[in-house]
Amino acid sequence: MRKLKNEELGRPDLETFKKVQKLPIVVVLDNIRSMNNVGAAFRTSDAFLVEQIALCGITAQPPHREINKTALGATESVEWTYFASTTLAVETLKKEGYEIATVEQADASVSLESMEIDPNRKYALVFGNEVFGVEDAIVEAADICIEIPQHGTKHSLNISVSLGIVVWEFYKGLMQKA
Repeated sequence: MRKLKNEELGRPDLETFKKVQKLPIVVVLDNIRSMNNVGAAFRTSDAFLVEQIALCGITAQPPHREINKTALGATESVEWTYFASTTLAVETLKKEGYEIATVEQADASVSLESMEIDPNRKYALVFGNEVFGVEDAIVEAADICIEIPQHGTKHSLNISVSLGIVVWEFYKGLMQKA
C-alpha cells in the first residue's frame, strides 16, 4: 500500500467544481467565534458538495488569513452569504423551502443515527457558537433539532467535529437520490 499523490486523486479544478451539482444543504454558522472553525466549515463543505454556507452575526467572513489557514482555498470553491443575524438567515432559508435543522441538545431532539434524511428535501443545518450553542430563538424556530449521540463525560463536541459528522450523514442520505 502507498499513499496517493494529489494528482492521482482525480479532483476537479476550481472552475469545474463550481459547475458540479451541489447537494441541497446550506450550512448556517450561528455566531462562530473561531476563524479556524469557520475555515474548517468551508473545507468540509467543499469535500461534501455543500451548496452554500451562511455566515451569521459575529462569524468572520473571507477573505481572512486565519480562515484560510484551515480552509486551504475552500473559500473560493464554496458559495457563501453573510447575514447580520441568524434569525434573518433562517427566515430567508425557510422562505426558500429549506427544512431548518439545528444541531443542539434539546428536549425534543432527534438522535442523528435515527434521523430520516429525505433525499427530496433541502436542508439548512445550523451550528452554534462554541460557548453558547445555537441561539434559543433559532432552536424554537427550527423544524427539527438533531443531537449527535455522545457517551463520554463531556457534553459537547467542537463545532468543526460536529459539522463533519452531521454533514457526512446528510451527504450519505442525500447521495441516495444521485
